[in-house]
Amino acid sequence: MEIEKEIKNITLGHELGAGAACLKCKDKCEGFELHFWRKICRNCKCGIEDHDVQMTSEENKKVGKLFEDTKYTGLIAKLKKDGLPSYQTNMVTITSVAVPAKKDAAKAVTYEWAPPVENQNLAARYMELLPVEKRPAIGTEGAEYRKRQMAKQLPEHDQDPALCHELSPNEVKVMQQYVRKCKDEALGIGDLMLPEEMGLQVGQARGAAGLGGPGGVGVGVGPGAGVGVGAGPAAQGSAVASVGKIGAPSAPGALTSSAAGQSYSCHQCQQPMKTGEPAVFAERAGYDKMWHPPCFVCCTCNELLVDMIYFWKKGKMYCGRHYGDSEKPRCAGCDELIFSNEYTQAEEQNWHLKHFCCFDCDCVLAGETYVMENDKPICKPCYMKNHAVHCRSCQNPIEPEAQRVSFGEHHWHAEPQCFQCSCCSKCLIGQRFMAVQGMLFCSVECKKKTVA
Repeated sequence: MEIEKEIKNITLGHELGAGAACLKCKDKCEGFELHFWRKICRNCKCGIEDHDVQMTSEENKKVGKLFEDTKYTGLIAKLKKDGLPSYQTNMVTITSVAVPAKKDAAKAVTYEWAPPVENQNLAARYMELLPVEKRPAIGTEGAEYRKRQMAKQLPEHDQDPALCHELSPNEVKVMQQYVRKCKDEALGIGDLMLPEEMGLQVGQARGAAGLGGPGGVGVGVGPGAGVGVGAGPAAQGSAVASVGKIGAPSAPGALTSSAAGQSYSCHQCQQPMKTGEPAVFAERAGYDKMWHPPCFVCCTCNELLVDMIYFWKKGKMYCGRHYGDSEKPRCAGCDELIFSNEYTQAEEQNWHLKHFCCFDCDCVLAGETYVMENDKPICKPCYMKNHAVHCRSCQNPIEPEAQRVSFGEHHWHAEPQCFQCSCCSKCLIGQRFMAVQGMLFCSVECKKKTVA
């Protein structure tokens, strides 16, 4: 009985979402079944984010684990039952403000996540500035978009060695060092604030530092000062921080002086910030920079940073996935970062030595013939069985190395016995031909005879 209990405990975690319907493949998928080392469904090859799996609690634990042992620990609550860190998703119901001409226009919308600011109007305006299809209102396309981006941008196997497949002790050590560097040097959460309010706080910091006066060097709010949302316990620190770039007119996203007061521009698009509209700030980048809400995106995938979670590196903003890719090679087989010194490079991709396998049957492809199908390596037997096109003439699958002739959706072996006139059997290789309903003809006369 004890042995059976242990086996059950081992498999339960792997069966998360088991049987859930695929939202992309519909009835073609028999239900979600996690591959034993790939991060996909065995049945349809889609990810768990493409299946109808309720992931809220798992996502919260994942983000909680990400921010554990960082300055943002104040955002995390410890669950008493198992001690796992949990990120408290800010689910908020926002009532839009009706314009005078449309008094019935006011309505309440519940979002799966909204910026955790005290001013609800600021959060509402943030949502209005996002594209409609990316607003995470419950039950909408935007909520599904957030779910997909949460899985794609923040792969949990990038942060936890226990979720990786068969790491060696040395690989675990290297990964732990990577995770520590990521948390100490790159990870952050965006702050939402009106640019003019941030400018006021910076002005106060300048005065406190004794650097006031027109044209003086501005003081940016840096680590330890904690301005805005998500600063956590560090917000109790010093009010004076490192010298920033505020006041430099040429710097994108900077505050610039003018006769009318301060003006602001977006660090991403470099277009002006409108008065009264919120901006996203990133402490790692320095509070001299700001972004329009829809411009707070990853520099690689250009997707909106989910829950304003960012990774800042060498003057660029990344999502978690692409920050990881900038640090380590990523295995195209298991989707994990590679922490070993030896790995395979094939088809302009990187692979763990043991993961350069057939995407269909998992057989190792080292020294074997394979075919790339949709950027995935397929062994020849699986290609012939599952992917090869069939010759219209002989009905046999066409081998990957064989020459063939294609016309629309129809294919033929480029051989005299297959690529010939359907009426007189004349070989058509290198000749003019006509194709009608998958049949080949050398002339109008042969076409008329056969069709008639």
